[in-house]
Amino acid sequence: MTTIPFQHIPSNIRVPLFYGEVSNSQANTGGTNQRALLIGQILATGAAAPNVPLRSQGPADAILQGGNGSILALMANAYFDNDEFGEVWYLPLSDAGGAVAATGSINITAAPTAAGTLSVYIKGQLVAVPITAAETPAAIATALAAAINAPGNLPVNATVDGTTPSKVDLVAKNAGLVGNDIDVRLNYQGAAAGEVTPTGMTVTITAMANGATNPTLTTGLANLLDMPFDFIACSLTDAASMTALQAFLSDTTGRWSWQQQVYGHVFYAYRGTGASQTTFGVTRNNQHESVMGFYDSPSAAWEWSAAIAGAVAQSVRADAALPLQTLPVYGVLAPPLASRFNLAERNILLYDGISTFTVDQSGQIYLENVITTYQTNAFGQADTSYLQVETLFTLMFVLRAMATMVTSKYARVKLAADGTRIAPGSAIVTPSTIKADIIAKYQELEQDGYVQNSAAFAKAVIVQQNATNPNRIDVLWPGTLIDQLRIFALLAQFRLS
Repeated sequence: MTTIPFQHIPSNIRVPLFYGEVSNSQANTGGTNQRALLIGQILATGAAAPNVPLRSQGPADAILQGGNGSILALMANAYFDNDEFGEVWYLPLSDAGGAVAATGSINITAAPTAAGTLSVYIKGQLVAVPITAAETPAAIATALAAAINAPGNLPVNATVDGTTPSKVDLVAKNAGLVGNDIDVRLNYQGAAAGEVTPTGMTVTITAMANGATNPTLTTGLANLLDMPFDFIACSLTDAASMTALQAFLSDTTGRWSWQQQVYGHVFYAYRGTGASQTTFGVTRNNQHESVMGFYDSPSAAWEWSAAIAGAVAQSVRADAALPLQTLPVYGVLAPPLASRFNLAERNILLYDGISTFTVDQSGQIYLENVITTYQTNAFGQADTSYLQVETLFTLMFVLRAMATMVTSKYARVKLAADGTRIAPGSAIVTPSTIKADIIAKYQELEQDGYVQNSAAFAKAVIVQQNATNPNRIDVLWPGTLIDQLRIFALLAQFRLS
């Protein structure tokens, strides 16, 4: 009897001559296709079926599926500004039954005395209206409403108020809380860019507000089944939605559990002052979510979440353990200088579960520190074990690498106790041979820059046959993940001659 572990060629064949069997048990070097998922509301004009996940074909497809100006379409634009090549899926949501759309207004309260341009920003998108000195407020309002509606890709519909003809009423296209985050302002670029309200003209803006009732995620999340999504951007930051996604990704019964082993991480963004960021951040405690805090950006929170997910995705696919700091984020606008968090404020936020960014002189946004909202353990004590999001993505990579090795090499083998006499090449393994393979895999991961200190790992790893189930191997994997250089502290102890 041969000891070569053939799976298909029978031992009793007598017909000559050559028979070849192929085995990939030693050749699997493939990795998981790390998909992204955008969770956002669609319009009635969108082709997508609510709660049914579908693969994206690009930004134009997002408009087709979600409807022009929908939350989902705008999220897709922001995502693709940062990740052009990744596989992206949508989880389209319809507005909740009985949901209320946010409303706001732009009122021309005084006529211009000189010609110029009215520069209105809706969600950070410029709507420029030429103004003549002779125009009345009502005429300006009519022109402004038409200009807002013209591109079709803004998240609001504009109409001239039926009672006050100088006022433009704005209604969010998607109902719910998301509409409250649609920013409306004048002259974002300022006088340096030629954005100045025409002389004599005054404009009163009523911020978007009073949107109520978000859709629920229960059905949509269930429809994802076991398809992996490593980068999830969610437009909803109400407690019910975040709790649903926390359960969806949990270590006990969710995607990070031993039953599912699918993994994933969700990105949110939250608008508010430093104090309100802290108030929000300390209510969260989840290692599988990150919240980017910002204040006074023209771009909406759901655009921020999608843009950050895209920026992180393209980096993690290249190297899961590489620090995310200084990664540029495109597709969203920086807050004005006076509204940005200073160093002390950002440091506070990083102790309250809120991630941070920086802005250079040109207005370009860069990730500073992307953390999780995990802050305390089950006993309420401070816990930094899951602080950095790179820890979670590195764990994903390492666990998948181990799973690939085990499922490739040990899919059909016999298990013998250590000390058993085994012929070379047999389809038999022992705890010792499995341990050697695990150590070798760890050394490979160390060489690739995902773990460290393989000598200590080799001494501490435990591989043993289960005492009550002889067909089971139990492993203690005491790996040390690679670190990221974050702080460079230098004491300039200078001398004078």
